[in-house]
Amino acid sequence: MKPVLTFLVLLASVLGAGVVHAADTPANALLVLAKQDNMLLVVDPSSLQVIARIPVGNDPHEVIASADGKTAYVSNYGFGAYNTLAVVDLVAQKALASIDLGALRGPHGVTFVGGKAWFTAEGAKAIGSYDPATKSIDWIMGTGQNRTHMIYVSPDLKLIVTTNVSSGTVSLIEKSAGGPPGQGGPLDAPRGDWNETVIRVGNGSEGFDVSPDGREIWVANAEDGTVSIIDLASKRVTQTLAADVGGANRLKFTPDGKLTLVSTLQGSDVTVIDTATRKTVKRIAVGHGAAGIQMQPDGARAFLACSPDGYVAVINLHALEVAGRIQAGHEPDGLAWATRH
Repeated sequence: MKPVLTFLVLLASVLGAGVVHAADTPANALLVLAKQDNMLLVVDPSSLQVIARIPVGNDPHEVIASADGKTAYVSNYGFGAYNTLAVVDLVAQKALASIDLGALRGPHGVTFVGGKAWFTAEGAKAIGSYDPATKSIDWIMGTGQNRTHMIYVSPDLKLIVTTNVSSGTVSLIEKSAGGPPGQGGPLDAPRGDWNETVIRVGNGSEGFDVSPDGREIWVANAEDGTVSIIDLASKRVTQTLAADVGGANRLKFTPDGKLTLVSTLQGSDVTVIDTATRKTVKRIAVGHGAAGIQMQPDGARAFLACSPDGYVAVINLHALEVAGRIQAGHEPDGLAWATRH
């Protein structure tokens, strides 16, 4: 009996050594989508270690965290083949029931504002919002543009911006001040309507960002390799920068608005533009291409998903150089920051 007991103890020890127990999700976490693995990776930004891997369904492209940092929403894209948003409990580190979007196929861009998850639906040429409180899609609007891809919603819920890749346009969708008497408006407002202004930018308009001061929209045009600058007050393109970023994928301002980073999957560098001078100040070699960009809220670092290389590059924004890497599975893409409250 004793040899059997000894064998069982040794076997348990060996098996136990192979079990990886995920650490608790930190109060501040970096979220990374490993697209080919169909996984959401939770990363501790202090150690740059992956602490959890959670399945999120087919072809995940973009991810966003709720305002309280406890839930993540992931778009299942598939160029219109899929019509779901995956949902993840970041505290328990487990997948929850996905959201069926019905006819709103090809969800891609996602953001979380005003207690709701907002998303684009390329296959339906539309945008919509999902209310977690009622567990329902509570608003839909068509854009009339081809491949409505990325989305921004202002904190006051009065402005929505989308890039429309195949149309080469940007949609400015603004909430009007009032509407016909006696008729309720969207977003729980007593009255109101939406007005869409379509602005022609460059071919392949995809990655974009709104400046921290809210005055401009910068748009990366993948096919032209240029950056279009839109003045929000006049709703027109005021300048087109010859940034030479063919295949531009994402564009993000640093939190202080002084620099803009533009990634591309067709080159080895990330382009850094001085927003005041509108000049390229550096090209940082990160690998064989990059997609998603996430700024650390304090402005110290930027994270870039280097899809072909299977890692996330960490950029020191003060030195403008690579300061580390996070091994992130196969084809990392969408990134987000989660701060738990």
